[in-house]
Amino acid sequence: MSVTIEELDRLYQALPPRPTVSARVDSLNVRPGPNLREPRDSLEFDPTRGAIGDRWEQKTWLYLPDGRPDPRVQIALCNTSILALIQAVTGVCHHPGDTIFTALDLSATNLPVGARLKIGTVVIEISDVENDACAKFSAHYGAVVLDWIRLPKNRDLRLRGAFAKVVSGGTVRRGEAITRL
Repeated sequence: MSVTIEELDRLYQALPPRPTVSARVDSLNVRPGPNLREPRDSLEFDPTRGAIGDRWEQKTWLYLPDGRPDPRVQIALCNTSILALIQAVTGVCHHPGDTIFTALDLSATNLPVGARLKIGTVVIEISDVENDACAKFSAHYGAVVLDWIRLPKNRDLRLRGAFAKVVSGGTVRRGEAITRL
């Protein structure tokens, strides 16, 4: 299905406002290996290990100078309504593999770098690493969607989502509140 940037803009503007303070965890997911997705009803988070069961701990795309996985990309958050818009307009139902899906407004205005979110006993902190989508995301949803996400006017909207690190560990359950601190 062919889509234009103008159509994506129009559909995005028609979305209901996203909650800015609190929403629910719509779904949880780990990536146990390359191109694998495993939905979970609950998920353990640890400041050192990230989301337990996710491959971040063994293999990631961003490392610290000493070779350890960069904690700034332990957790990937995705806005449920924006992903649904992209899937509907492209006709592609691919699961991108993010850890937490929520309706919460993930924009930089609402959640600047360093902002913290509480989910039960878990606290995560928004990273300075931008999630501007990758080649695999483009391969699934198309170059136009990637271009739209990467437009300068859209960068702060975090249309692809946001990265975070675990500050305080514990268990997160699907349906639980995720609240901006």
